[in-house]
Amino acid sequence: MKIALAGPYPAGTLEQFQALLPDQTFFSVEGQEDYEALTDVDCIIVRVLKTPEAVLANKPNLKAVIRWGAGYDSVDVQAAGRRGIPVLNTPGVNAYAVAELALGMMITLNRKVLGYWSNVQQGNWDRGAFASLSLNHKTVGIVGGGNIGRRVAALVQALGAQVIYYDAFRLPPEREQELHMTYAPLEELLERADLVSLHVPLLDSTRHIIGAEQLARMKPTACLVNTARGGLVDDAALLQALQKGQLAGAGLDCVEDEASPVTKGLMGAPNVLITPHIGGTTADLADDMIPVIVEKICSLVERGTADNIVNRAFLEEAGAVRPQQSAAQPMAKIKD
Repeated sequence: MKIALAGPYPAGTLEQFQALLPDQTFFSVEGQEDYEALTDVDCIIVRVLKTPEAVLANKPNLKAVIRWGAGYDSVDVQAAGRRGIPVLNTPGVNAYAVAELALGMMITLNRKVLGYWSNVQQGNWDRGAFASLSLNHKTVGIVGGGNIGRRVAALVQALGAQVIYYDAFRLPPEREQELHMTYAPLEELLERADLVSLHVPLLDSTRHIIGAEQLARMKPTACLVNTARGGLVDDAALLQALQKGQLAGAGLDCVEDEASPVTKGLMGAPNVLITPHIGGTTADLADDMIPVIVEKICSLVERGTADNIVNRAFLEEAGAVRPQQSAAQPMAKIKD
């Protein structure tokens, strides 16, 4: 198979894939324009580039799209399903990296690091300039009880915080007890939490899950952290809430529109920390991610299917897979 690595990847990634799967042909496509122009490819591993229907339409031999990460909102999964192309993700592999950044943002915001750093740069070494807070005895509200949310819970609990969580699909009671995570409706979570951290995918049902109404429920001393997806937060409402003092700060690893005036306003706020969606990107992530993707490729080649197919319903509608077909049963063979 011809397998494209679409987007920038850590140095040596292509060579690692090729060494592990010498019978397959790997090549790189780094820019969006080159990605869109690509036609001769059997399988795509995509990281940051977007895969709308137009990108899928000019690739007649394409048999699978594999996301380097858990999120797949950048791929038109419905269009892929109509064409009989399974889209796979890799949930949990980068959970520790995203959770670490979320924790780092919480500590940075709570300890007023941004303000102290700005003061020190101006020669002000006053240690009492801001009322910094620890995580000990605080309540952290986690929106999303999946792999990343659970890892964040463990990290903040190790620092003495209590965890409440909200998820549209509540964990079983015994699992909640095991993880020391207490369920709360979203409205209650927002009212009780000292820090709110978002860990849900961007879907129609979660777009602007945090808007003006939700921000108004938060404590004026609370901080919001979003290391998940831009679009979960109504950034315009967030900027307005910060300007009004409705909450103490925000840590954003993603925004709705990087070039918008709202984003520029957030970037200029003294109590906002913004990073360019680096949560799941560390130099050593490839060591964990590559073996997982290699396993999926091998499964696709040998069995015509693999775990974590996210557009199975659309494949069923297109007749590319039988309803209720298990992941262990082959779909259309992709072996050359």
